[in-house]
Amino acid sequence: MDIYQKLTDMRLELPPPPAKGGVYMPVKKMNERLYYISGCGPKIGDQNFIGKLGKDLTLEEGQVAARNCILNILSAIEDEIGDLNRIRSFVKVLVFIASETDFFDQPLVANGATGFLVELFGEDAGCPSRSAIAVNVLPGNIAVEIEGIVEID
Repeated sequence: MDIYQKLTDMRLELPPPPAKGGVYMPVKKMNERLYYISGCGPKIGDQNFIGKLGKDLTLEEGQVAARNCILNILSAIEDEIGDLNRIRSFVKVLVFIASETDFFDQPLVANGATGFLVELFGEDAGCPSRSAIAVNVLPGNIAVEIEGIVEID
């Protein structure tokens, strides 16, 4: 099924590509098939997720933040390759979660991202290898940032 139709069916739409926050490439082509995607945060329009999981935000809010990060990643990829239906596989995602020292559900926050990818692209293409890393703070005090590697047809 068409990825854009799936997004429509989910009542979601791609945001504009996130603005660069420094000197880097949002998407870097490694070879004909692999693309590296720089870290994207959860800000979409006026919605943002600020603070730490386990203090300022709930697990559920963290999962929505992770999904928003993926929407921003998809937007950055689309801006680079033109059509999300060209994505063959999400190879790897690295999920950074700003969290309190007694918050231990980073993998569940990351499920908000990878579960969404599986829902959109299916188990084979959408389920990447992944790491969920707790950090003290992220740029702009965002709660979640995700980077990744995708394979393109």
